[in-house]
Amino acid sequence: MKKWFVCCAAWLLAQPFAMAGIPIQFWTLDNGARVYLMEVQGLPMVDIQLEFDAGSRRDSKGLNGLAQATAMMLGKGVQAGASASNDRMSLSMRSLTRAEILNQAIALAARQLASPSFSSMVWNTERERWIASLRESKTKPNVQASHAFAKAVYGEHPYGQDEDEASLRRIEPAQMRAFHSRYLVPCRAKISIVGALNKAQATEKLTQLLKGLPASSACELLPLVDEVQPLSAPHRIDIPFESAQAHVFIGQPGVARQHPDFLALTVGNYVLGGGGFVSRLTEQVREKRGLSYSVYSYFSPGQHAGAFTVGLQTRPDQAEQAIEVATQVVSDFVKEGPSNAEVQAAKDFLIGGFALRLDSNRKLMDNLSNIAWFDLPLDYLDTWTAKVQKLTAADIQQAFARNLQPERMVTVVLGAASP
Repeated sequence: MKKWFVCCAAWLLAQPFAMAGIPIQFWTLDNGARVYLMEVQGLPMVDIQLEFDAGSRRDSKGLNGLAQATAMMLGKGVQAGASASNDRMSLSMRSLTRAEILNQAIALAARQLASPSFSSMVWNTERERWIASLRESKTKPNVQASHAFAKAVYGEHPYGQDEDEASLRRIEPAQMRAFHSRYLVPCRAKISIVGALNKAQATEKLTQLLKGLPASSACELLPLVDEVQPLSAPHRIDIPFESAQAHVFIGQPGVARQHPDFLALTVGNYVLGGGGFVSRLTEQVREKRGLSYSVYSYFSPGQHAGAFTVGLQTRPDQAEQAIEVATQVVSDFVKEGPSNAEVQAAKDFLIGGFALRLDSNRKLMDNLSNIAWFDLPLDYLDTWTAKVQKLTAADIQQAFARNLQPERMVTVVLGAASP
């Protein structure tokens, strides 16, 4: 997943501070925008993030990269940040809350949001840089392997489609303007705010921020995007590449972020391959056999089923053995699940480190925007620890068995030795 980012600060203050039990306030503006506020009065600053259903899954056919190009050009010219991922387009700003500073920051961001220039001259320059970057990426084995893996896992779904030189050549500012006008409307906005503003102040500033966008009395539903299709059979892809290491990816479509099994899969994956040196994959692939310095697994969150991925690098002549061992570890874990001791160790680590995910405005914003985007419960952060504590080894094994099929996974191998 690719992300363009432009520095988005009027002033940057990054001092960590204690967070405990901060309630999330939710309301809907008159223009239909949904607002999520964590009021934090400890520092005179505020972070604001707007999210729209305008990620690359909304790219027009033959115009892969349009959402990213629109976000990139939207961020040109003033101090604000814009990015596009598979699912969403995000626009963010940070400012001191002193009236004269915040008012200027809101005015600049409102102008940028409502009336981006989409300059042809700037786009032509940025497009050439982007194309040069794509050409360079073809020399990077890990990039090539990960792209092949995504295409194999997602098939024709937008998650598996990448921009290329041809699609970028077809994108022009007129198409960015059309994309902007269709998807960036107030009634589709989800807005997260963390900082020293109360509800009334936030409502006032957000009304100013969005006033230039086209209003809509009836916010029409966007077309549904097809779901990721499950794999019907195993698939092996071998990519010749001159590399000192073979790059291996094994996996399949996983689950959407809102799926009820997501938390159990997250905790279980710490045992399987997300826990670094204490994970089963590391124990079997690295520690016992010395086949790889690093091996890992993870579930990608998304509006649709993100990939479950096992990744490793190994000597080309050891690739087959490493694949065999890693695949067997996953298969055994799906069948048998973790032990009670492994589950307790995972809980202790994840719960013990939970506070570190909430110790700054930036981290709070990351959590709040995910709650907003994925429609998670407003008390999600308050109940997370109790829900993790409640999980059992049986819960985790059943979640893995419901959602993973080791016998039907994709295996991508780049740079392995010839048989």
